[in-house]
Amino acid sequence: MNAIIESSNATAPLDITTMRETAAQLLGQGDAPELLPPAPGNLETLTALLRGHLELMIPEVEKKAARLPKNSVPRYCALACVGEARRKLSEQATPRYGGEPGHARRLARVLRALCEHYENTTGATA
Repeated sequence: MNAIIESSNATAPLDITTMRETAAQLLGQGDAPELLPPAPGNLETLTALLRGHLELMIPEVEKKAARLPKNSVPRYCALACVGEARRKLSEQATPRYGGEPGHARRLARVLRALCEHYENTTGATA
């Protein structure tokens, strides 16, 4: 079980374990809606970490998905998740959808999904 998966450019390894642990701070091991949000300063830090992880993960998942057969379901699902991740990165937190904690949780969910797609397209697990 390899916690660090080498990216395709071999200069910056993707630390899937750390990415999952960051998401778990907001979601728990499942998707625990009862989990209390972190303190405001910690929430800002976690949100920044999630954004950074997503910015690293999106192009990697996209590259891996592009290598799959054009009509494959895994390719379609991975690319749909990439599109969703980009959309969520461009959004701002709004009170209507849970404010800052809700926004951070949405980023954590899409990061967790991208980790799954990355592992599925590489055959690696963290």
